[in-house]
Order: sequence, then C-alpha cells, then structure tokens
Amino acid sequence: MAALFSGRVLIRNNSDQDELDTEEELSRRLENRLVLLFFGAGGCPECQAFAPMLKDFFVRLTDEFYVLRAAQLALVYVSQDPTEEQQDQFLRDMPKKWLFLPFQDDLRMDLGRRFSVERLPAVVVLKPGGEVLTRDAADEIRRLGPACFANWQEAAELLDRSFLQPEDLDDQAPRSLTDPLRRRKYRVDAAPRGGPGGGAGGLF
Repeated sequence: MAALFSGRVLIRNNSDQDELDTEEELSRRLENRLVLLFFGAGGCPECQAFAPMLKDFFVRLTDEFYVLRAAQLALVYVSQDPTEEQQDQFLRDMPKKWLFLPFQDDLRMDLGRRFSVERLPAVVVLKPGGEVLTRDAADEIRRLGPACFANWQEAAELLDRSFLQPEDLDDQAPRSLTDPLRRRKYRVDAAPRGGPGGGAGGLF
C-alpha cells in the first residue's frame, strides 16, 4: 500500500504536522491496513455534513477510549480544497491520526482522476495490497457506522497478525457464513489464495 505514496510526503494531522517522508515511515503507517482515501473539501456543504460522521467512524475504531486495540485502518485526506487555508481549516477538528497530502502535491488531483471520483464527499477503500475494495463507501459509513469495517476486513482477507502465532499465519481458517455475500458485494475475485489474479481487480 505504501507504494501508492512512494516518493511522496504524507503529513500527520497533529499539532506538529509530522511528515512521513521515508519508505519506512510510510510502510509503518500503511502496511497491512485498510486505507481509506477521503476526497473532500471544506467549502462543500455535503462534506461538512459528512465529516463528523467519518470522524466518529474513525475514532470509534482507533481511539483507546472506545477500543482496546486500534483497528487496522488508516485514513488519508485527499483535499479538493481550492486553497491551503481552506484545507487547514477543514482538518482543524479532524482526528490527529488522519494523514494528508501537502497542498502543493499534484497527487491530490491525480488520485481523484485515478479513482474516478465524480462527486464529493467520496471514500475509496483500498485493500492492503492496493486493490480497490469499494470505490465509494460514504453511504455505507452513513448507514452502518463502524460496523462496516468488519465487512471490509473479511472481504479484504486482512490478517490480524497481532493475535496469530507464527505457525498459524498460513492457516486458512474456514470462512464465515456471511462471506459469500461479502464477496459478491465487494466483487472479491474468486481465484484461489496466493494464485494469479487473487485481488479485487483494482488499478494497481
């Protein structure tokens, strides 16, 4: 997943605005996680209405006040703001764990074209390997809140390595009863694990 931002700088939305500017730092923040690309703008009324819901969604999955251990989730705000001041204003009340691209980075607009973003707000969910899991999860987040993360986690076959013994990492546990529905909803490729084409038909 870090390859999507290879050679770029991501900034943490904390008071120091720490820069992640090495492959090692990017890997530590993004690898083996579901990554949400949030396309929004401070001047967009729909984005202003959606932002508190997305903030609550993210906090309830990653904040120690709500969970014992943060979910394997990262969020990158891909600003579509016309000015840096509007971007900064929009991020001011957002979680400190959010990441964002520098305003001067033209990747902000390139990503919008790459993922065919046609309206704001939009949330693109990417699997750890970079494949697209769903192109716009905004409506799902509105309807289900944090509960939809479990759907994404299973559809992405995301290994929770924190709870697995080394010898269990390759053990293919039985799928849940709801897995066929999830695989159809997110168009997960039916190819065998580890075989060719074992992704979700993403762009990478």
